[in-house]
Amino acid sequence: MSDSQILVAKDIRKSFQIGDREVGVLHGAHLSLNRGERLCMMGASGAGKSTFLHILGLLERPTEGEVLIDGQDGWSLGNTQRASLRNRTLGFVFQFYHLLPELNALENVVLPARIAASHGDSPLTLQEATARAKQSLEKFGLENRMDHRPSQLSGGEQQRVAIARALLLDPPVLIADEPTGNLDTATGGRVLELLLKEQEERGLSMILVTHDPRIAEACDRVMAMQDGQIQSDTGVEIPH
Repeated sequence: MSDSQILVAKDIRKSFQIGDREVGVLHGAHLSLNRGERLCMMGASGAGKSTFLHILGLLERPTEGEVLIDGQDGWSLGNTQRASLRNRTLGFVFQFYHLLPELNALENVVLPARIAASHGDSPLTLQEATARAKQSLEKFGLENRMDHRPSQLSGGEQQRVAIARALLLDPPVLIADEPTGNLDTATGGRVLELLLKEQEERGLSMILVTHDPRIAEACDRVMAMQDGQIQSDTGVEIPH
């Protein structure tokens, strides 16, 4: 892993047991993400993109392979250490927002700091996290929606809350899985503009999964996933 790389996945394989049958989803996928890079991942539904992303994000254990984040193999860690690494280094934006319905917008954004505090390694006090969350929601045009619950927000508003939550602890890596896939074209365009602006301003390394070629054009590098493997002829860098 070179100094220019923030995340490297090596020989990722994933199988699921369905009854007495083992079904393979990933078959030796590789990926490297450079610091400050926008990397786009494309591929047909069922190609294994979401499973691969969940493994990269330390959310789902691979059957085989390594995921190195800043040189540390996340899947070699115990559950508590891995959760701490994930919370400290990775931000997530999903297609379906995944906001907690019982919390308002502000409380949803502050949630990563509360989780980090429960592990004893939060970089922010609750007061600092709340102030930062308010600042982000104001910046994202949600100053009058902070006390609203997700059911009271539009899809675009919910996704902006989700982006603010993902960025609260200033993670160096942002993983976005079809972040505009559940939005209409105009709203999706505004959310994408916001996401790319934040990535550029913060110098984030970002993996962005999409079916939209317009989004791919805004990225530094595009790779394709097909049948559980990265197609190297798209220019993907294969780590050794």
